[in-house]
Amino acid sequence: MTDIIIPPNTARIRELNDAFRSTFIGGRVFITEGIRARGQAFESACVEAVQTFSDFTEDNDPYHEHNFGRVVIEGTNVFWKIDYYARDLAHGSENPADGFHTTRVMTIMLASEY
Repeated sequence: MTDIIIPPNTARIRELNDAFRSTFIGGRVFITEGIRARGQAFESACVEAVQTFSDFTEDNDPYHEHNFGRVVIEGTNVFWKIDYYARDLAHGSENPADGFHTTRVMTIMLASEY
């Protein structure tokens, strides 16, 4: 296995991602139709599980950014993913560690929708 090089701004990216994931403040959150189709209780359980997620490991977070995770709700695999965009949402962020110039976009989806 190749050693992964962790950039020096990773701690700041992780801090911003954790704050956004746990509060949904500082970006946009999209919940897919697959999640919504399962009803409000399922959707609420997904949101709560994502906001309280803390099971980051080398396997699921190799770059230490806390930008992806998997939770299991009612026996169903649910993924969440944070992407980094420029404030105008027209292209990717040049510096995800810059919370002012970056808009975080989280998608919560069924694993089958990934």
